[in-house]
Amino acid sequence: MNLKPRRHEEPEINMVSLIDVVLMLVIFFMLSANFSGEGRLRIHLPSASSVPVERSAPVALVVTVTAGGSYLVNNRELVNSGADTLRAAIERVAPSDRSAPVNLRADGAATHQAVVTAMDVLGQLGFAQLNFVTTNEARTKP
Repeated sequence: MNLKPRRHEEPEINMVSLIDVVLMLVIFFMLSANFSGEGRLRIHLPSASSVPVERSAPVALVVTVTAGGSYLVNNRELVNSGADTLRAAIERVAPSDRSAPVNLRADGAATHQAVVTAMDVLGQLGFAQLNFVTTNEARTKP
């Protein structure tokens, strides 16, 4: 009779594949959780009457930046292209209501700095509505 204890091998579990599966499940649930909340959003939209109210259109201020970097305020050319000159010209013709819209027309070949300078001066003067004027591409082609 052989009474020697046999050598037992300890059972082991391969954890690498288990970690991979758990990580994939975590990623799946994180990605699917982002999209599930959109359907539950309830928004109560405001209502309006179907008849538009007639309003007098505010006089829009037009600032033009030419290809050479000079400025025009309401189609009047300025003496020089400095920011102080632009500020003085805008203050002279601008309405007292700073919520009035300002149309910024910039030539396609104008430098980025000239356009940013005009935007900066308008912002410092308190104008909040700035419209960039563009042309329709179909009209500009010969």
